[in-house]
Amino acid sequence: MSDSPTKRPRRVPPYRQAADELAREIRAGAYDSGEPFPSESALAQRFDMAPMTIRRALEVLREENGLITTRWGKGSTVVPPDQRSAPSTE
Repeated sequence: MSDSPTKRPRRVPPYRQAADELAREIRAGAYDSGEPFPSESALAQRFDMAPMTIRRALEVLREENGLITTRWGKGSTVVPPDQRSAPSTE
């Protein structure tokens, strides 16, 4: 028997899976800069996730990746590529 415990692969949280997929789509040009980004409810339906999970995914896109901006009551829009912050390396 081995002395080291078997390590299980870390499971990626659902909000991170959604954020990663959306980030890939934004970087690939699937959403036009300055245009309305899909709503939380539309994304919750698309990913079959709770609205709070999608809210967290949008937070990742906004805070960690600088890919979207959100205005209360107006929704989110894609930040133009030349105005994006560098991705976080944490």
